Amino acid sequence: MSEEQAQQIGQQLRAARRQRGMSLRTLAGLSGLSAGFLSMVENGQRHLDRTGHITALAEALQIAPSELTGQPYAPADPSTASAHEAIPALRLALMGMNVGLPPDRHPPTGPVSVLAERVAEANRLYHACEYGQVAQMLPDLLQDLHAAVDTATGPRRQVLLRLLADGYHPACTLLLKNLGYTDLAFIAVTRAAEAIAELDDPIYHALSGFFHTHVFMAAGSPTQALARAGQAADQVERHLAGPAAHALLGELHLIQATCLTQDVRRSGAERTGEINQHLAEAADLAARTGETKAWHLNFGPTNVGIHQVSLNTDLGLHGKAVAEGGGVRPQVLAAPGREAAFRADLGRSLAHLRGRDADAVASLLAAEHVAPQRIHANALVRDTVSDLLDRQLPSHAARDLRGLAHRMGLQL
Repeated sequence: MSEEQAQQIGQQLRAARRQRGMSLRTLAGLSGLSAGFLSMVENGQRHLDRTGHITALAEALQIAPSELTGQPYAPADPSTASAHEAIPALRLALMGMNVGLPPDRHPPTGPVSVLAERVAEANRLYHACEYGQVAQMLPDLLQDLHAAVDTATGPRRQVLLRLLADGYHPACTLLLKNLGYTDLAFIAVTRAAEAIAELDDPIYHALSGFFHTHVFMAAGSPTQALARAGQAADQVERHLAGPAAHALLGELHLIQATCLTQDVRRSGAERTGEINQHLAEAADLAARTGETKAWHLNFGPTNVGIHQVSLNTDLGLHGKAVAEGGGVRPQVLAAPGREAAFRADLGRSLAHLRGRDADAVASLLAAEHVAPQRIHANALVRDTVSDLLDRQLPSHAARDLRGLAHRMGLQL
């Protein structure tokens, strides 16, 4: 590296740090580098030539490395990588398990409550978008649940079958929505259905339909998805007792609205009335249940509002989506995945409105801050970021956007 290049990088570092309003000490703490070293870099007295140092500074400043060096560097997302690394073990676990067949492991000892806590933790990690952690824990959890079920009888077996179904929820949604393994998600849903079939519980049978609906949608069959969700909703309505049943029915109305929206995008059919009817039904149920975590979901008024933004965004009704989003406070759910989805959809709609490009960037950055793993893997967000990169933005928004694009692995 020439002295001229060192001086230029130092100037870029100082400018970026000052734009962020950071002191040298603050940047040093965030990057893990000494303040003295950074001072010498800024003054051109030390070369910034290690990829690790450049990446650490870019992440601390929330910019792309090319902002400092003029050269791109491939981003690294260890958490997402660890989720994909866990897939072979999860695949083997899913393929080798059937209720009623002896597992190749001893059943776990201890009370059922210990397994219940592990299932709750897996669902919590999924909603927190900690995909690497949940993917790593699922193979052992599901095998332990199967081993426990296969040696249990009577009421204990019934409790464990319900836990097994609940344990498959994060497996299905992680594989389907976030990692893109539709075939494995179908196996997970099938395994859950096998456990649920043994239960004399119509609400759990409807929950199985809810899982299947997600798979049909991911496979690109909104018609089958809508039919399956409708069957499940009819089943819940015949046994509508208690807040948990109302919450599941509400989720089924939301997913039917989503199926219809997907069908509109594919076929161009006019189904606004049906979509609005399902949203209204969900809103009525949410007013009755309030915010609830039943079924390890997040049903309630807030999630209905999040869906209103999402569906209007997907329908191209961007002004309406932004207006609907004004009254939604997603943080009340304490579910980073849902909050990130809301802020990402809001950003996508803002990007379509005249004069709102900087607001779109800010919303997308807020989504990334809440749940980076979810946002980095979102194809629709990637398309929006790519589109915004071609526009004339205020300098601060342009720099923020380039940083986000780098972290998503987009070419600048």
